[in-house]
Amino acid sequence: MQNTLLLVDGSSYLYRAFHAMPDLRNAHGEPTGAIYGMINMLRRLRSDYPAAYIACVFDAKGKTFRDDMYAEYKAQRAPMPDDLRAQIEPIHQVVAAMGWPILMVEGVEADDVIGTLAVDATRLGMQTVVSTGDKDLAQLVNANVTLINTMSNEIMDDAGVLAKFGVRPDRIIDYLTLIGDTVDNVPGVSKCGPKTAVKWLTEYDSLDGVIANAASIKGVVGENLRNVLDWLPTGRQLITVKTDCDLSAHMQSITDTLISKPEDKEALLTFFGRYGFKTWLRELSGDATAGATPLATARPQPDAPQLAADSQGSLFGDATEAAPAEYVTVLTEAALDDWLKAIDAATLTAVDTETNSLEPMHAQLVGISLCCEAGKACYIPLAHTAPGSPDQLPRELVLNKLRSWLENPDKLKVGQNLKYDAHVFANAGITLRGIAHDTLLQSYVFESHRPHDMDNLALRHLGKKTIAYEEVCGKGANQIGFAEVDIERATAYAAEDADITLQLHQAMYPEVQNNKGLQYVYSNIEVPVSVVLQKIERNGVLIDADMLNRQSTEIALRLHELEQQAYVLAEQNFNLNSPKQLGEIFFQKLGLPVVKKTPSGAPSTDEEVLQKLAEDYPLPKLVLEYRGLAKLKSTYTDKLPKMIHPHTGRVHTNYAQAVAVTGRLASNDPNLQNIPVRTAEGRRIREAFIAAPGHHIVSADYSQIELRIMAHISGDANLLKAFANGEDIHRATAAEIFGVTPDVVTSEQRRYAKVINFGLIYGMSAFGLAGNLGIERSAAQNYIDRYFQRYPGVAQYMADTRTKAKAHGFVETVFGRRLWLPEINGANGPRRQGAERAAINAPMQGTAADLIKLAMIAVQNWLESTQLQTRMIMQVHDELVLEVPDSELELVRTRLPELMANVAKLDVPLIAETGIGANWEAAH
Repeated sequence: MQNTLLLVDGSSYLYRAFHAMPDLRNAHGEPTGAIYGMINMLRRLRSDYPAAYIACVFDAKGKTFRDDMYAEYKAQRAPMPDDLRAQIEPIHQVVAAMGWPILMVEGVEADDVIGTLAVDATRLGMQTVVSTGDKDLAQLVNANVTLINTMSNEIMDDAGVLAKFGVRPDRIIDYLTLIGDTVDNVPGVSKCGPKTAVKWLTEYDSLDGVIANAASIKGVVGENLRNVLDWLPTGRQLITVKTDCDLSAHMQSITDTLISKPEDKEALLTFFGRYGFKTWLRELSGDATAGATPLATARPQPDAPQLAADSQGSLFGDATEAAPAEYVTVLTEAALDDWLKAIDAATLTAVDTETNSLEPMHAQLVGISLCCEAGKACYIPLAHTAPGSPDQLPRELVLNKLRSWLENPDKLKVGQNLKYDAHVFANAGITLRGIAHDTLLQSYVFESHRPHDMDNLALRHLGKKTIAYEEVCGKGANQIGFAEVDIERATAYAAEDADITLQLHQAMYPEVQNNKGLQYVYSNIEVPVSVVLQKIERNGVLIDADMLNRQSTEIALRLHELEQQAYVLAEQNFNLNSPKQLGEIFFQKLGLPVVKKTPSGAPSTDEEVLQKLAEDYPLPKLVLEYRGLAKLKSTYTDKLPKMIHPHTGRVHTNYAQAVAVTGRLASNDPNLQNIPVRTAEGRRIREAFIAAPGHHIVSADYSQIELRIMAHISGDANLLKAFANGEDIHRATAAEIFGVTPDVVTSEQRRYAKVINFGLIYGMSAFGLAGNLGIERSAAQNYIDRYFQRYPGVAQYMADTRTKAKAHGFVETVFGRRLWLPEINGANGPRRQGAERAAINAPMQGTAADLIKLAMIAVQNWLESTQLQTRMIMQVHDELVLEVPDSELELVRTRLPELMANVAKLDVPLIAETGIGANWEAAH
């Protein structure tokens, strides 16, 4: 490739390397993750794309011309993390030692330097290959310029850009101008997403064409377009990559300055030794013993596992030394029988399914992959329909042969999110048992603040780039179903999934085992509760669709009434959903105070602003009510009836375990945890969650669970005493703060105490308390001071927790769950303060999450061991919801709170309160 220029977007890659790698440290405690990622990427790049001319381009320090054009450019970006900043200079050193010329040009961005070099190279008759993860650079692609992304193995030429974005490279600037760039804080057209942008550019050819036809574009998004017509030319300038930068102060010419140079071996030997990269040190020195001592580890933590920090350690398999994988397609009964013998004899087998849907209750099997030895896996296709597909084993034959193994609790399985696979097998009439391990949950327990998808895990823990689903099935409108994938390609993808899952387990599980707290949370909470959650999801909840339809009609009438009232207050008709029209009426016509502005400088009308204005003005208050009802209608009363499963007649939510770092579950499709209960309309929606005939709904809710946990972990004598005596904790707090006996505490004093009790465990400041109670800040501070005087153990807990969080980077629940706080030592003040508040509350919220999960496990075990017909149908925050046959009602009402109260022994009693009703709302 003598006529090729290879350019690396160094600024893009150092950030991506930093966030992709674990928190790696060398023997001196210095961070090394981003350095490792950059070296690995550059080594691979130079091997895969040999070129005569190369350069690594970084952003220079200081402002650029775009900052002068638009003061808010990149204004929302957090400051560079301290651990990344510490790696910048070493990265520059090693890049230069690897033979890469480095360019940093003041006043412009790395993108602009790359764009200028690409144009210069084209003039010289060269081909340019740009390695980047930045979508903005797609505008440079042409017959002479190609983009590659080594982290996703994506290659983009003209056709690749069109396939990925839906527009040609010469329309990428227009496309990005319309949708905006959230990364760089460049506003586009509100509500204009990629599909709308592609539609407009297809219809009107260019941004200029869209602007010329703006008056004819209908709907809210058309209105939004017309609102920003004056802004779009500026947005286009900000997004356009400069291709005429003056580089004369930094280089002579491409052929003189950017010549590919050999590596500086002595400099690299010193560098690899300094930063603890043992494999590379051995390769370069030819000494098998070089770097044999553990030079690099993850940051040491009390009782934390020690993580190897380079490619040959326990977290990163050395891909260059790994044996080639053996992946086979099972197409004969004899081959299937051989694999049945192998998994039957194995101590642990990785299982994965390929399906025709991501919806667990609807997904049908397309194929099954198995692996019981790293590097060796099989794929059993069952329903591939691609032209030329070979004959596949009959689905029922395969399932009948696998059934006894799949349903055997003694045949241990590992998977990546096996809860989903259990649904898939259940759809085929098979109950998956023997779920011993789940790599999704291992990552969640071990590193809750990191991404837990397989692609990220493989890169982080094995140093391997896996085949992405999009590489097999395509993207967007051109994406095909997995059943349509060629079987040979499907085998490479599916067998790899099973193989990587087993390897991830072998890499991560020892780290979980090395810490008693993490081991308990993983083995006693997360893995067993995933099995329970699958059963709850499958049980589903009965919905009264007719009731919701009636409510939807009533809300529609109320929305119409609110519209008419709003027109009267505004003295004109207007669109209540239009921020532009709202802004004109609020701030121009009515003269309301401007609370804050949008990135484009217009007065904001978001919910925070409406809440503030609603304190003093009727129209914002009415708009708030309108928005709340409209959301309720679209999210629940209109949507829930459409989500009833055609075969079960029930709604089946999905509980995501590995989302909230605190351990709380997230409910989605539909989200049952966000139904508002403070409004009459919200409570009426819960009335539509009904029991089947001959059954009742039983709800069991932990009472004041986070306050009880605060008493336990703080050890405060007064709090412990109040709970031990069964006192009303808010009345007891009011008595302490106001210096009176509990029997004379007024309702207003109790309300103040309740706000203080809950506010302080969420890190509420005097300013926040004052706003909540509607009092002066000095009075609020006085209440806080009195609180801590009466509860000194709480004050000490908060101080100690902040100190520990800053020292270790995490806090823990009572059971040992680690709650990571990446911003706790950051340079960004608001983010750091947010992390400090989270440090106070996370142990309580996390412990509450652990307790409700333990309760779910205990209740499900009881129901199954006693063979009751009662079923758990929902888990919402600190509440369990069950559907109970009338014949079992008294037993469940008595036993349920006992089970929940005894899942753990704290220094305060755990109390679960139950309610019974024909529907969910009535059970409260």
